[in-house]
Amino acid sequence: MRSRPTTSPSSAGDRRRAGFTLAEALAAMAFLAIVIPVAVKAIQVANLAGQVAERKSVAARVADRLMNEKIVTGQWKQSASSGVAEEGARPFRWNLQSRAWDKDTLRLLTMQVTYQVQGKEYDVRLSTLVDSSQP
Repeated sequence: MRSRPTTSPSSAGDRRRAGFTLAEALAAMAFLAIVIPVAVKAIQVANLAGQVAERKSVAARVADRLMNEKIVTGQWKQSASSGVAEEGARPFRWNLQSRAWDKDTLRLLTMQVTYQVQGKEYDVRLSTLVDSSQP
């Protein structure tokens, strides 16, 4: 049995065809120049949305706690009050307003809690009705 000589698949002609052309490399770089900034912006938007959602939930908890405290202690009867509540290491500014309700002796209490995320202010409002005829 005779063996045939094999040709080397890595001849000089095959080596030239194995790489990318200049046009292909430029097209890939142009594609990446478009895709990378869009992907980075998407990550920034998702990060902001996550931080806003997390702080909004904390602000809602602060508003609920402060509203309950003001109702139980009777401090809601003052025309308006405000302050800063610390939750963890983050400050939350709050403002309580009391106005007359158009029916009966009820009053509308609105607690507004303001917080910052990445230099922009957001707020949460919580409202309830209380009977002002009760001592």
